[in-house]
Amino acid sequence: MCRGEEEQQQQPLVPCLHCQPQECIRMVQHLIERCLILRMNRDECATALSKHACIHPTVTLTVWEGLLKENRDFFRTYSRIISTDDQIIN
Repeated sequence: MCRGEEEQQQQPLVPCLHCQPQECIRMVQHLIERCLILRMNRDECATALSKHACIHPTVTLTVWEGLLKENRDFFRTYSRIISTDDQIIN
């Protein structure tokens, strides 16, 4: 359920997944898109959102999988691009 007032004051304002699921999903989608701009892979994105936005990795991974299903071609190309970047760096 929703977090208590004390807990909400300690963490950034994030829509409650139980009370406002669509708003929460849209926010996570937006944050994933920002991670994509930074060329993060799925696991890096889940870790970053957990650390910086207090979003449970399961939520991030679920939204990521939904985006993947809707945009297979984009993610196929994106995977190739970040794989190429990793090869150049190493």
